[in-house]
Amino acid sequence: MDEPPDDATLDDSALAGLGSGLKGLFITFEGLDGCGKSTQMDLLAIALRERGYVVLVTREPGGTPLGEVIRDLLLDPRHHGMSARAEALLYAAARAHLVQKVIRPALEDGQVVLCDRYLDSSLAYQGYGRGLGTDDIITLNVWATECLFPDLTVFLDLDDSIRSGRLAAVPDRLEAEDDEFHQRVAEGYRELFAAHPHRIRRVDARGSEAEVQERVRAVVEDELELFSH
Repeated sequence: MDEPPDDATLDDSALAGLGSGLKGLFITFEGLDGCGKSTQMDLLAIALRERGYVVLVTREPGGTPLGEVIRDLLLDPRHHGMSARAEALLYAAARAHLVQKVIRPALEDGQVVLCDRYLDSSLAYQGYGRGLGTDDIITLNVWATECLFPDLTVFLDLDDSIRSGRLAAVPDRLEAEDDEFHQRVAEGYRELFAAHPHRIRRVDARGSEAEVQERVRAVVEDELELFSH
């Protein structure tokens, strides 16, 4: 794996091909709400554990007591007037704590870490969706995570007509945003995938859970060879 550079002020092009540089492997799952990230991550965790891997499953925002409090603040519809910059900073704060307390120690121990959302979510939702741009989001999160990047990002891509039917009856603060916001986020994800095809792998999220999981495992095997041992 490539070692992260010493300079912590990276532009977008520097995100391509970076891994954690630690003993373990760091895999993140990305996509819009309703695409099946959590389900596919849990299924992959089961498959990896059956092959003898020690697997840590976590999520963003959350994964720690502090992170779960921040999650409640971010997703509570009562905070619909939250500013875009405050939102970005809260996500980065939750991520910084999760990395320090959970993700980095697990990677140093040689575990496989699966995380539901990570840096790409901030790029897509705050950078593209909120219009903050990617440069400041990258700089903020490089500092927050001390330059910890995934070895592989699985981007679950699903048509909006299917995805919207899977959302909760009572949407959270971000789910309740208008169609234009979600279109900007979707376009952000696709631009990130196009710019970083060696780190971000797109998976067609249509079909049954088993069909999608087969595609997810194929990507993981192709990139990290976790199922051939």
